[in-house]
Order: sequence, then C-alpha cells, then structure tokens
Amino acid sequence: MMQNRRELIKNIIAGSAALSTAGMLSSFSPSHKNQPYLLKGNINHAVCRWTYGFLTLEELCKTAKSIGIKAIDLVGPKDWAVLKTHGLDSSMCNGAEINLVDGFVEPKFHEKLIQNYTEMIPMVAKAGYKNLICFSGNRRGMDDETGLKNCTQGLKKLMPLAEKHGVTLVMELLNSKINHKDYFADQTPLGVELCNRVGSENFKLLYDIYHMQIDEGDVIRTIQTSHPYIVHYHTAGVPGRNEIEEEQELYYPAIMKAILATGFKGYVAQEFIPKKEDKIASLAKAIQICDV
Repeated sequence: MMQNRRELIKNIIAGSAALSTAGMLSSFSPSHKNQPYLLKGNINHAVCRWTYGFLTLEELCKTAKSIGIKAIDLVGPKDWAVLKTHGLDSSMCNGAEINLVDGFVEPKFHEKLIQNYTEMIPMVAKAGYKNLICFSGNRRGMDDETGLKNCTQGLKKLMPLAEKHGVTLVMELLNSKINHKDYFADQTPLGVELCNRVGSENFKLLYDIYHMQIDEGDVIRTIQTSHPYIVHYHTAGVPGRNEIEEEQELYYPAIMKAILATGFKGYVAQEFIPKKEDKIASLAKAIQICDV
C-alpha cells in the first residue's frame, strides 16, 4: 500500500537531515541501517520525474538531493526554476514533442514538430541545459527505409539550430513488443542508422535498458558497439518495469560497469515504477546498485 503524503514528507525530511553530507546514502538493508554509503562518483545519477509522480517536484528534489542524485529527467521549462533552486540539473528536457505516437517518422507532423523544437532549443540552451528528448512516433504501416528517410528529412531541418545552440536532440528507443506497440525506433541498429543519416553530433540516442532488453536483448554487447551514438540511459527491471533488484532478470552492476568502460560521462536515470511500500528506499537502493 502506498505511503500517504504525510508519511512520505516526514520520511523525506528525516532522510535529508540524516544525509546532510553530499553524496551520502544510507544502506537500506536491515543489517546496515546506520552505516552510511558513500557514492563513488563514477556514475552521474538521475531519476525520471514521472515515476515518482506521487511526490511534488519540490519533494522529489529534496529526496533526490538526500540520496545523492544530481539531476531530474523529463522536466519542462515551467519547472526548471524549481530544479535550479535545489541545485539539480535537468538531465533530459522535454516539452517540444507532440506525444509518443505522433513523431518524426510521419511527415504530416513535421511542421508542428519543427515549430515546437525551433522554439524550445534556444530555451534549453538559455537555461544551461544540453539534452532535449524527441520521439520517432508510430509506423502506421511504414517500412524501415521510408521511416528512416522521413525521420532524417525532419530532423535535418533542426540540426543547424541545435548545433548553433549546443543542444542535442535525443531520440528515445522504446520497445514495440509490450509497451509501445507500433513504435518505429524500437531497435538500436535502426537508431544508429538514423544517427548516421542525420549526420550531426547534435542528434543522438537515449538507450532505455528496459525497453531494449525486451525488443533485442544483448544489452552489454549493444552498449559496447553502439556507445558513440548514445548520450543517455534509462533503467527499469525486466519484466514489469519495477525495481531493479534481484527479482528481475537484468544484472545492473555489470551493465553499469560496461557503460563506464565506454568512457560515458552523461546521466543514468532511474525510470522504474516502484511497487514496494517504501518507494523512497527503492530509489535509494537503485542508486546504490548502479553506483559502481
């Protein structure tokens, strides 16, 4: 049963007081409750806002700071000031996309998307941020080659502006097997091919480990071979998209070590949907698991 808001806020405040030293994280295993955990600093940790939507953004920021998280994912312009107040980065900005299904793969959406991103790119840069998410959208019966041509055509129109402002448009790879039926960018090789066709360092991929485990597997090898095209990672347990602990099939410490071995300096954002009663503890445990 989800903790009520009063209990959550009490826990957040208590946790923040107990973890006043930056980078300190309490171990949540019963035998180490009073033993602090010092983050190693090799991974830049973030969390996706929507998965902790039962907290206000202020509450999430306080929680994130107490755990050692440096950034919040998927926050738009109206809330950037809140992040700045708490000294947190906006690791993957959003707000220019139409939705997840109407994207760059379909030319009829190009005019609106180009308008939205043309407005948003300078805003992201002015705020001091670097990454802005985008989506391929659904195929609607389209083959790979047509979809690649369409995406390339739309994205190339935005690259001069993105390059001018130092902003990277980042297309998320999503599974089309379970969660996003008919989504076009559902395989890493397809995303890599799109990057090559767009031909700009300001267009890259968001490799969602959960989604790609479902649609293609072979996670560590894919990271090793495709890392030049990846600027951001998301996590979640498979199956179920819940906690990344022992109950699921991915071994995140090995995956994080593979990411580090590529020289990656970006953010790894937790995007699991917590199902355990102590959802804050779930987030802290996930950071500890990924802190290699």
